[in-house]
Parts: sequence; structure tokens; C-alpha cells
Amino acid sequence: MNVVSRLVCRLVAVSCLLAAGAAVAAPSALDRIRSTGTIRMGWHEDGAPFSYAGADGRPQGFSVDLCERVARAIAQRLGRAHLDIEWRRTDLATRFEQVKRGELDVECGTSTRTLGRAEEVDFSLTIFVDGATVLVPNGSDAFRLDDLAQRRIAVIAGSTNQTALRAATAERGLAWTEVVVADPDTAWSMLARGEIDGFAWDRVKLLGLALAGAGSGTWRLIEDDFSMERYALVMPRDDGPLRREVDRALAGVFRSGDIGAVYDRWMGALGRPGVLLNAIWYLGRLPE
Repeated sequence: MNVVSRLVCRLVAVSCLLAAGAAVAAPSALDRIRSTGTIRMGWHEDGAPFSYAGADGRPQGFSVDLCERVARAIAQRLGRAHLDIEWRRTDLATRFEQVKRGELDVECGTSTRTLGRAEEVDFSLTIFVDGATVLVPNGSDAFRLDDLAQRRIAVIAGSTNQTALRAATAERGLAWTEVVVADPDTAWSMLARGEIDGFAWDRVKLLGLALAGAGSGTWRLIEDDFSMERYALVMPRDDGPLRREVDRALAGVFRSGDIGAVYDRWMGALGRPGVLLNAIWYLGRLPE
């Protein structure tokens, strides 16, 4: 090996060492959480029964409950009596950007895990599985997905539901009118005024919306689901220490069986969890 070749090899080796050192030195949100005693968690108001405002205006719901348990578990792991949770409002349009900018340590809502989103943020173990369907007025003659032909159906901009409904109806050759809205409140108002024929969203969230709305028995869901939504908590990408602690906390909830109590508290009125959801929680019982 000549002098030039040896010099190149040394430069490459030094570069690799520097890169490795930089990777090791990359700070984790856990460092700040440990030093400040505060964890920043995101919630939004329009995700009942997962994340919404209670009568006192404070965040509550299935995902919020799990995040509070995560915060307690992380506090114990860090040797602290407790962690203060700094709840920050977010919404369906801004949640991932807030996580990417480091404004949120954990987003506690109804974010569906996808490969595309995983290029920008990290996801926890799956906390819930739901199907997407369509909410229609009780007097509608739409009962199945095929009945949506020529209907005006609202979808939330950029949602997984929007993409999935396009694919499902295209496969069936259905022509329908897509009405893009920014948030579920807009879709709900339009549906109540008769400006659209249906609202496509996740099944449990649609049930929560219908139950909270005026007029019992006024709304119903069509029989078909057109996608499967895998919910997870969202964290900054490539923060391994934080993700491991969040997953460790969730696995503990699954192993202890406390996940059943969390479900009963927020969704017991909707009936027992199905076989698939129980299987997801069972598979989430990761050992130490």
C-alpha cells in the first residue's frame, strides 16, 4: 500500500469514528425530561373517546390515560417521584410537524402508523386497532360501500382515511364526490346541515361523534370498513432512548392487564374489545 492509499484509509477511519461519536453524542429528549422533570405531551380536542377536553377543559380519553401512565413509568425509571406533564394542544394537521420540531415529546391521539409517516416520526407499540367507515343520516339508503356511488362524502385532508377510501372505491369502480375538510367538526356541521351525504373517518371516533351529537338515533354507520387503522403514540424520529421507555411503559400496561381497565373507562359503553384488539395487546406484552 503506497503513502496516498494509507492516507486515504486513515482519513476514512477518522471520518467513521467522528460519525460514530456524533451518533452516540446525539441528545435524547430523556436528557431534558430528566433534568427538568417535565415531559411535553400533545393532545387534541376532536378525538373522543381517545383525546378530548373534559368538562373542566383538561385533556382526557383513552390515549391521554395511556400517556399519563407512560409519564409515571418514565418518572420511576428516572428515579423521580413524578414528572410534570406539560399538555400542548395539537390537531390533525399540525401534530407531526410539532413532533418533528421538538415541541412535543409524545403525541397522545389517534395517529395511524404508516411506512410513509415513519420516515418523519417514530411510533410506539400499537395501542389500538380500528376500522374506517362512513357515518350517514339514519334515513339514508346507503348501507354498504357500494352504495356510496354519486354521494358527497367528506374526508379529512391528508388523512389515511382519504387515501384508503379513494383506493377502495376505485377498486369497485365507484364514482363519488370527495369533499375535503380540515377537521371533523367541519364535517359534522356539514352533515347536520345536509350539505354532504356522509363522513368517512375511524369507526370508534365516528361513534363518539354521533353519541355526543344532538338527536339520538339520527345517525348510523354503514356496514363496511374500508381500511384498518393502527393507532400508536408518536415521538421524534431516531430518539431510541425515549422510544424504548415509552414502549417499556406500554408493555407494562399490557402485561399487567391494566389496558382492560383503561378500555372500560373510556369505551366500555361501546361493548367489549374484539379478538383482533385483544391480540394486539397480547402481542404488545414484550418481556424485559
